[in-house]
Amino acid sequence: MARRKIREYDGKKLISKNLDFDFKSVLVTPETDLEKLSEENPWLKETKLVVKPDQLFGKRGKSNLVLLDADFEAAKKFIQEKMNNEAEVKGIRGVLTHFLVEPFVPHKEEYYVSISTGRGADTINFSTQGGVDVEENWDKVIQISVPVGSSVDVIEGKIPKDIPEERRKKIVDFVKSLYKFFVDFDFAVLESNPFVFDEKENIVMLDLVAEIDDTASFKNIQKWDGLEFPMGFGRKLYPEEKYIKDLDSKSGSSLKLTLLNPEGRLWTMVAGGGASVIYSDTIVDLGFGNELANYGEYSGNPKEEETYLYAKTILDLMTRETVNGGKVLLIGGGVANFTDVANTFKGIIKALKEYKEKLQKAKVSIFVRRGGPNYKEGLNLMRNLGEEIGVPILVYGPETHMTKIVPLAIEKLKG
Repeated sequence: MARRKIREYDGKKLISKNLDFDFKSVLVTPETDLEKLSEENPWLKETKLVVKPDQLFGKRGKSNLVLLDADFEAAKKFIQEKMNNEAEVKGIRGVLTHFLVEPFVPHKEEYYVSISTGRGADTINFSTQGGVDVEENWDKVIQISVPVGSSVDVIEGKIPKDIPEERRKKIVDFVKSLYKFFVDFDFAVLESNPFVFDEKENIVMLDLVAEIDDTASFKNIQKWDGLEFPMGFGRKLYPEEKYIKDLDSKSGSSLKLTLLNPEGRLWTMVAGGGASVIYSDTIVDLGFGNELANYGEYSGNPKEEETYLYAKTILDLMTRETVNGGKVLLIGGGVANFTDVANTFKGIIKALKEYKEKLQKAKVSIFVRRGGPNYKEGLNLMRNLGEEIGVPILVYGPETHMTKIVPLAIEKLKG
């Protein structure tokens, strides 16, 4: 699973559309015309407002980045003062570019709910002591385990019975529907802290944190309704990441690249989104996460030219510097269903030949594991390539466990 954070605005919009919640919220960017925005959304001038950044970081209140109970003029001034300016949050500096504006909801009690997925069960956390100090009051949080595939009715008996009956019923229904939404839309994390009751006793989610399993995009592309995965606060795309992102946008396949540590000694070129997560997790589990240079994948049966350009980008990054003990490249993946292994390998082989001297100079060793259509031809091409370019290439097929090449590569790095 690859967890990807989404904006609070997008999460609330998706929830309101599918759970029939009232949705009054606007997202302000550097390109937004605030006066035109107020004309399109008259409520902005008819009610008191809350303004806060929407850039995938928390502790906004404690960082003095939340404006409460403000009229539109005050909200506009707040945004104009902070837009495109740098801020520091939890030791990370970044530029503020996106602001969420919503109605201010007077309230007394604050509740907390979070849902997170696990291997055998999902976990729902609930508390009547929500808000900024929920972590300090974690002993008051009720934990509900929902085994995968079991009934969500288990929630019914777990919500405290000292909550007024009408509210309790609404909370139970809310948590049930939120959990169903969480499962149906393949979320990994969903947290509302706090959610409250307005003057009409309707539930309102004041804050939302959400992460989605982006490997489920193949079945949710329509349901997610154009959902975007923005960069984390303070993080800027490397030129190579931008290049692959552009390449991906023009392809019917999937090409992804994230640089984690450009000076790392362990590089990956993995086929498949799920496989990329498994390889990365294995590297971290074996204690070499600090040497993991990149994360990414190529999948969806990319063309030979596309895998050539993808591989060339990684090889260029990998061979810019030499280090003692050399480097390793994992060309891995599971057993493909429809990706032509031989064809995609041809693109990678073309790039490896082109970088022959640089690979030798950087003392790169390559470990290959792959299966799928035409895998024997592809593996033979790789074996022959090692002798041709004078670079150590160890090749394994589907008879070998998918991540077996990880400890082999690590042993090589240890010397």
